[in-house]
Amino acid sequence: MSILEQWTAAAGSALGLDPNPLSTVETKAVLDVTGDVAHAVARPAAPLTAYLLGVAVGRGLTLPDAAPGRLTRLLRARRHRASRSVVP
Repeated sequence: MSILEQWTAAAGSALGLDPNPLSTVETKAVLDVTGDVAHAVARPAAPLTAYLLGVAVGRGLTLPDAAPGRLTRLLRARRHRASRSVVP
């Protein structure tokens, strides 16, 4: 078991969740979107985005709809706007 898997299991347990609250696919989705946010927006935006993602999923949005779905579309739109505002 990797350090990441150990931490996720321990944190999930401490928060009253199942011992393995995230599947490998779910872990990858969260890490991918937060990595993209850290690079495209700002590093401090990554953990805040992860929190917002958790709140949205807790309120009924599915993880695939939220990330990579909505958040990835938001990041693409942000990149597109930024690329259009660059003056050569």
